[in-house]
Amino acid sequence: MADLDALRTRFTHALDAARTPDADGPDPAPYADDLLARWQEPQRRYHTLTHLTAVLDHIDVLEKYADDPAAVRLAAWFHDAVYLPDRSENEERSARLAERALPEAGVPEARTAEVARLVRLTVTHDPADDDRDGQVLCDADLAILAAPPSAYAAYTAAVREEYHFVPSDAFRAGRAAILRQLLDLPRLFRTPHGAAEWEPTARYNLRAELELLTS
Repeated sequence: MADLDALRTRFTHALDAARTPDADGPDPAPYADDLLARWQEPQRRYHTLTHLTAVLDHIDVLEKYADDPAAVRLAAWFHDAVYLPDRSENEERSARLAERALPEAGVPEARTAEVARLVRLTVTHDPADDDRDGQVLCDADLAILAAPPSAYAAYTAAVREEYHFVPSDAFRAGRAAILRQLLDLPRLFRTPHGAAEWEPTARYNLRAELELLTS
């Protein structure tokens, strides 16, 4: 069970860090509560507060690699804020939500644009070699791939539940294609920590899942 008070505090800290120094902004609580409500919508099985908390925790681990940790944390909050499993434009709609909400909440234009850019980057999880903020967000979002076997199995089961409306054969084929696409990447993780600590386990998990799907 997610600790809502702790998450509200984490959002407040991220928002305060992203605002112009000494600028008076509106109360962060309504923005936090709106996002928390979105992350608790009934259609979600994997993209829940548990996932949000895990991404934030992994950003804490990777923070030293980011140029703008506050923007990365806000991007984590917004990256799946709009999530309908049967729609393909979730990331774009989430980015637009950030572009509307953050200026109103006191975040400068340039940093708002960076948050929205990072949210859109989670479509491909393919940050440029010099995109340190993008590397941190994408690594944090994909860190579940390196989970221990039981946690990885729970993740794959939750993903299947989110796509319950997709027939079994179609889901297996689609999921297998995604796994092959990931395995074909030269690197899943771009930060030094992710490459050293998560890459081998993630590739093992992906290969094992692909074998199950195609056997």
